[in-house]
Amino acid sequence: MTGFDCLEVARQSADSMVSYTKSCPARIRMPAEIILQQSPDAAALIEKRQRLAAVRVTLAERESDLAQFSAQLKAFEGRYLHRVGILYAELDEIEARITEREVDLYDSDSARRRAQQARQRAQETHDAAFGAEQGPEEFDPPPSLKTLFREVAKRIHPDFAGDQAEQKHFTLLMMRANQAYSRGDADTLQRLLDDHLEINASAADEGDDLMLLRLTRQIQHAERDIAAIDREQQTALGSEIGQLYRDAETAAREDRDLLTELAAGLRARIAEAQYRLEFVDRQISAHGR
Repeated sequence: MTGFDCLEVARQSADSMVSYTKSCPARIRMPAEIILQQSPDAAALIEKRQRLAAVRVTLAERESDLAQFSAQLKAFEGRYLHRVGILYAELDEIEARITEREVDLYDSDSARRRAQQARQRAQETHDAAFGAEQGPEEFDPPPSLKTLFREVAKRIHPDFAGDQAEQKHFTLLMMRANQAYSRGDADTLQRLLDDHLEINASAADEGDDLMLLRLTRQIQHAERDIAAIDREQQTALGSEIGQLYRDAETAAREDRDLLTELAAGLRARIAEAQYRLEFVDRQISAHGR
C-alpha cells in the first residue's frame, strides 16, 4: 500500500466517524453529561460539610483564645492581689479604725454608722485580698451531676472518635464538659448530651435529606457555641479586673508598670491615713477619753 493509499484510508475512516457522530449524537455525548452532572442534594451535602469543617475550625480557635485569655486574666488577678489588693486591705483597715476612734470622739449616731460601714468595707477588702490564700473549697458534686457527667463522657471522650478531625472536636467538647462539671453546671452538661444524641441518632438507611438536616443542626450548634464563647469573653473583659487588665496592657505598651504605679499611690494614701489615725488618737487623749 502506497503512502497515498494510507492517507485515503485514514480520510475515509475519519469521514465515517463524523457521519456516525452526526447520526447518533446522543449516544456519543450522553456519558460525558452523566459524568459532569451533579445532583442538587450531593452538591448541598458537599457545601454543608465544608461549612461544618470551617465553623468547627472557628470554634476551636475561639475555645483556644478564651482558654488563653482566662489563664492570662487569672494570672494578672493574682499579681494584682499580691501587689495592690493587700495595700487596699491595709488602707481600708486604717480607715475603719479611724472611724471607730471617731465614735469615741464624737459619740453620735452618724459616727457609729460611718464606723459600721467602714468596718464592713474593710472586711470585704480583706476577704478579696487574702481569700485566695485559703485555697478553693472542696468540690463535692451531687450524685446526679456525677451520673450526667459520666453519660456525657461516654459519648464525647476523644478516645471514642472515629477520625482525627472528630478527635479534635471531641477534645473541645470534653474540655467544655470538664469546665461545666467543675462549676456544677448541669444545664451545660445536659445540653452537650442532648446535642450529641440529636446529631448522631442517624439511621442506617438515612437519605440525603436527613443528612442535610443533621449537618445543618451541627453547624447551628457550633455557631451557637461560638456566640456563647464570645459573650463570655466580652463579659470577662467588661468586669472590673478585665478593665484593669486592659489598662495594664495599654500601660505596658507605653513602657509603664500600672501595678507598680497603683501600689506607689496606695502607699502614699496609707501614710496619710496613718497620720490621720494618729491625729485622732491625740485628740482623744487631749479630751481624756
